[in-house]
Amino acid sequence: MMRAILVRQFGGIDQMKVATDVAIPTPGDKQPGDRVFMCQTNQLGSLAEFVTANEENAFPLDDKLSFEQGAAIGIPYFTAYRALFQKANAKSGNRVLIHGASGAAGLAAVQIAKANGMHVTGTAGTQEGIDLVRSAGADAVYNHRDKTYLKKLQNGELFDVIIEMLANVNLGHDLKLMNRHGRTIVVGSRGTVTLDPRDMMGREASVTGVALLTATPEEWSEITSAIGDGIKAGWVKPVVNKVYSLEEAGQAHHDIIHSKGAKGKLVVKIQD
Repeated sequence: MMRAILVRQFGGIDQMKVATDVAIPTPGDKQPGDRVFMCQTNQLGSLAEFVTANEENAFPLDDKLSFEQGAAIGIPYFTAYRALFQKANAKSGNRVLIHGASGAAGLAAVQIAKANGMHVTGTAGTQEGIDLVRSAGADAVYNHRDKTYLKKLQNGELFDVIIEMLANVNLGHDLKLMNRHGRTIVVGSRGTVTLDPRDMMGREASVTGVALLTATPEEWSEITSAIGDGIKAGWVKPVVNKVYSLEEAGQAHHDIIHSKGAKGKLVVKIQD
């Protein structure tokens, strides 16, 4: 038997309880026991001492990266790559705006864009976050809690690509910040938003949503190859902000929802 987080009914984080009598899954064919990171598991999720994953969802973890960093690769980096290249068709020389650039996916997008020759502007909500985005390679960073930051952005050049982490707050403004034929890619949203389509019409701009797990096998292969190359080249540098114990998994969820400014990835460490 093993320890795992189980949620037996709907409710708050108090429903995330550590169970000690969960059966250890038995790996089947093509479910590797190597040092890996992954994007999907087969059974109860990853908040458990043991999980199984099909080999197509598990990827070698380079020895120069810790397991905590490995936990910060899959969803953030794969989503950022899909947003930039498979949805926005970003190219070297493009001007890219990344809203919420101090979060895990935002930092991944900064690193990927810079590694591929783009000019990157990011936003963050705290000075720590701003410093972190700069250290990731961004050419310019703005505090999105500054009431004048949009005016500062609008006084500069427009953007070919915008990666949007909080569409319900920013999407209406993004439409005014896009260059001709600009592309805004929606990675995250926590509500609805009202838009003026005329802000897209004159620019012939577009807004596209992204969901990693809808990728085709061919797209998935492209993503894994590119991120694998980035790990080898050294520009994949996951930032882990805080590590929680299994018993603190609920607190990790609380901290994500109530964060006053992201600074990388929150990771639950199952065991030493």
